Amino acid sequence: MDELAVDLWEHPELGLHEERASRLLRETLADAGFEVTAGVGDMPTAFVASYAVGDGPTIGILGEYDALPGLSQAVTAERSPIEPGAPGHGCGHNLFGTAGVGAAIAVARALERGDAGGEVRFYGCPAEETLVGKTFMARAGAFDDLDAAITWHPSDHTAPQRGSSLAMDSLSFTFEGESAHAAASPESGRSALDGVQLLNTGVEYMREHVPEEVRVHYNIQQGGDAPNVVPAEASVWYFVRAPTRDGVERVTDWLREIAAGAATMSRTEVRERYYTGVHRLVSNSIVADTFRENMAELGSVTFDEEEREFAAELQETFPDGAIDDRLAEFDSPHDDDAADAALYGEPMDAFDEGDPGGGSTDVGEVSQITPTAQFRATTWALGTPGHSWQAVVANGDFGRTALPYVAKLLAGSTLDLLTDGERLAAAREEFEREVGEYENPLPADAEPPFELTR
Repeated sequence: MDELAVDLWEHPELGLHEERASRLLRETLADAGFEVTAGVGDMPTAFVASYAVGDGPTIGILGEYDALPGLSQAVTAERSPIEPGAPGHGCGHNLFGTAGVGAAIAVARALERGDAGGEVRFYGCPAEETLVGKTFMARAGAFDDLDAAITWHPSDHTAPQRGSSLAMDSLSFTFEGESAHAAASPESGRSALDGVQLLNTGVEYMREHVPEEVRVHYNIQQGGDAPNVVPAEASVWYFVRAPTRDGVERVTDWLREIAAGAATMSRTEVRERYYTGVHRLVSNSIVADTFRENMAELGSVTFDEEEREFAAELQETFPDGAIDDRLAEFDSPHDDDAADAALYGEPMDAFDEGDPGGGSTDVGEVSQITPTAQFRATTWALGTPGHSWQAVVANGDFGRTALPYVAKLLAGSTLDLLTDGERLAAAREEFEREVGEYENPLPADAEPPFELTR
């Protein structure tokens, strides 16, 4: 696992373009006897690997392997890009996918020995960072026959997750106008950039009249080439988030109306490109309990003194208050114990129950289809900001120490779900009670947005 994690870290790839990572993971699983299907959901880097022995449930292990743009970083306690502007693994997906592969192979060996009957699947899920992969895989029916799904995420602590996440839409608006000399004949031009700016201005006024939990972010992708040319084309990319899918769709519909109004005011044309959407995450408490039981058996994620010292060096580069803010979330006695440890691997109970958080995840799509839960495991120094160069350092260095722990936790939890019918039935009962009928957010004609990460 370690060699695989290092290879992915040294060759970071952006979402939907993870050709090397996907190939290495597929080959590793195929060599272990798994049946591998690639190209799931019209995405070449998405795949499903399955191993079945006898009759029994089907449990899925979700894995990710895409990197983040602009986070290239050497393993050092100062900002030092290996290649300026290149991607890096700031979310730990080089560890994420690798640990899941190790766990799936361990479960396959247990099935061979007759320790359980059923099927284990590893889901190679691309483009999590743009929340694309699992939504398109879900539309293709990849998760429909699962009895449960489990996953994890690199973090600065070890605990099951019981919280939720925000539902989200991702879409862009491209305005088309007429170019002209901005000084000599501005009356002949129709500025597409004006359309973008009017849309963004309208959204700023909209914010006052949406629920406070709603989040709307935008980034101008294209705004013209020179000040003396009226821009004939301009585009802006939007994320809309809310606690529920219905809430997201209401705000997105309003956003579309504002875009149409902006086109009218600027006398331009506007077209929409819908990239993806996700539901909120529904954490299954029975599956989360299974993680906690396995954590109790495994004990702590352990690090050596050299790793702790390096983690402490990284902590000195964190924003003010980052460590204290994290400690404030921990329950006693973990807050006191963690304060003295740059790397805190002691398992703790979830402290996010009922919290929708501020972000979104496409794991939410899977959680709408089958009982699903995830846990966090210590791979980062305490207080590490997500999507940071410090996280890249950890994911390429001491974070790899946690790989055996995570693989054992995933494998043990999978075997518990395969062998304990009452546990699995309870998870299904809770799922049926908490989750309604699933409707995929994608329009029927939506295609994977390969252009987002070129």
